[in-house]
Amino acid sequence: MYKLSDFEKSSKHLYKLGKFISICICIIIVFFLIFNVSLIITSYMKPGETPNFFGIKSFTIVSESMEPKINKQDVIFIKEVDKDKLEVGDIISFKTGEIINTHRIVKIEEQNGEEVYITKGDNNKKEDRGYVKLNDIEGKYLFKIPKFGIIVEILKSKITLVILLVILVLISYYQVVLTKRKLKRKEERYEYNKNLLKENQKIR
Repeated sequence: MYKLSDFEKSSKHLYKLGKFISICICIIIVFFLIFNVSLIITSYMKPGETPNFFGIKSFTIVSESMEPKINKQDVIFIKEVDKDKLEVGDIISFKTGEIINTHRIVKIEEQNGEEVYITKGDNNKKEDRGYVKLNDIEGKYLFKIPKFGIIVEILKSKITLVILLVILVLISYYQVVLTKRKLKRKEERYEYNKNLLKENQKIR
């Protein structure tokens, strides 16, 4: 037979699970909100530079030149590094005019007393034309999130930013309502037990 205590335990587990899921969703939403807002602020303050988040930049890959290591629509994260920390085999993102490429360093040479980098896409047959100077390098590859490019494009939208804020407010409101209901049930249970105790005392 199903007992009331079993029902209460089940309700508590569901409440805790719902709260855990809500907290996880809130953390993810807050992260993306902070990330988006910081990128927007940086882009307005420094229009000529690639927006970064605490020195970390992200790019969506739009070609197959680095497959299979990095695939099209992957999102990569890079970080600025000193030239002393760059070596052959490192993957870097660098400017070529208005375009940002992400290729591997295959050679390091010296031109007019300055170190330059010869790069090549893993999936390309030939090395890139010309060479890359240190000033052209955006950063060194850290890690990637496979096929996250589609989601990133959606998250960059200001409309998405508003939607995320609304969802965050709704989740917060829902948690407040649940907490109030839980407190109300505790108060009702307390009053019920209190009255029950009084009745038992009267009977005695």
